[in-house]
Amino acid sequence: MPTRKAAPPAYRCTECGWTTAKWAGRCAECQQWGTVVEAATETGIVRQVSAVAPTRSARPITTIDTRDAQRRTSGVAEFDRVLGGGLVPGAAILLSGEPGVGKSTLLLEVAAQSARAGRRVLYASGEESTAQVRLRAERTGALHDELYLASETDLATILGHIDETRPDLVIVDSVQTVTSSLSDGAAGQPAQVREVAASLIRVAKERDLPIIIVGHVTKDGQVAGPRILEHLVDVVCHFEGDRQTSLRFVRALKNRFGPTDEVGCFDMTGSGIVEVADPSALFLGTGAPVAGTCVAIAMEGRRALPVEVQALTIHTGAPNPRRVVSGVDASRVAMVLAVLERRAGVKLSDCDVYVSTVGGVRLTEPAADLAIAIAVAGAVRESAVPRQVAAIGELSLAGEIRHVTQAPQRHSEAERLGYRTVLDASVGTIAKALRHPSLIAARTRDEGEPGF
Repeated sequence: MPTRKAAPPAYRCTECGWTTAKWAGRCAECQQWGTVVEAATETGIVRQVSAVAPTRSARPITTIDTRDAQRRTSGVAEFDRVLGGGLVPGAAILLSGEPGVGKSTLLLEVAAQSARAGRRVLYASGEESTAQVRLRAERTGALHDELYLASETDLATILGHIDETRPDLVIVDSVQTVTSSLSDGAAGQPAQVREVAASLIRVAKERDLPIIIVGHVTKDGQVAGPRILEHLVDVVCHFEGDRQTSLRFVRALKNRFGPTDEVGCFDMTGSGIVEVADPSALFLGTGAPVAGTCVAIAMEGRRALPVEVQALTIHTGAPNPRRVVSGVDASRVAMVLAVLERRAGVKLSDCDVYVSTVGGVRLTEPAADLAIAIAVAGAVRESAVPRQVAAIGELSLAGEIRHVTQAPQRHSEAERLGYRTVLDASVGTIAKALRHPSLIAARTRDEGEPGF
């Protein structure tokens, strides 16, 4: 009896070529969504490609002229800092962030400042009408004749607006709301996002036109859509901030034209978004020194910021004392408390401990360990740390203070802000740090007895 021939694969992935007999929404090989199509459909994956004569010959890199690719300012200095100095002609920039954090407000300010500098800007909004954008522009003072608005969700129409207005900067808000007739599916689906982004980036490169694209994020904070979206663009920025505070940060997660460790600081106000050129005073307490506080010099990108750590301890008879933290990592605080009790003799097993930062900033780096330890020890012993003392250092389980990254920048910022004494790895151990002369002098003034 003749054997039956196996049926040819009915579906193929457009990304990696994986085949399957049944349709699947997600490729089992490359894990991309919306890329599995019928095998008869043109996928772009062929066995052989014939050579074609190039329209432009390759040239030695030393002969390439870069005068037309110089950066130009966006008009917002903090945004320029994150981009590495300004907008590069032909750059595709992706700005992501949580809903309501202020992405549209920031980009409207960038558009207005660019328009005031004499550059025509096209703001294409797929989420708001032109009247809604105009109302926000009136509130933030972003009205200018060189700022053009368009409320469109069709890619071809947006490209038509680009041809008609000939802008120097294009802002698309957002890529998940725009659809292309060249791809099936609703707006926001991976195939649509990939096609829309690829078309916009192609226009940016062909015309040396910088384009800023707004991207939505998922529940876990990742950019919604296919991962290839972040690979296609030149710069990926994330706009973040706590809704309980007005402070906002822009961080560069990817930058082909500059560093990825820069951070831009902004303050969200009722009249729009305002740059914070020197945010050093935002994370410090006011008034006379209080027991249970210490200043740490934290790094936000390449910017050193003093952050005040506050601690409060209360004696309790409960078998399991409470450990409550805000703005710091709970596991690191638990480790610091254990090191304090075992290596420095600070009894904490019968105390509820509360640790927090000022201004809503979050400290995640180990360099804040020493400041947390000094603040907790000061709270237990009711001794205030002088205002001119700061702490930088990571604690080991052996009680040693370790060196931290970018120590020269931290010391330079501390000196600029008037901190005459900076406790760091040169002190040696946490026990020696708590007996440092600057802390002993403070305790002597407070209680008339030596020792911190």
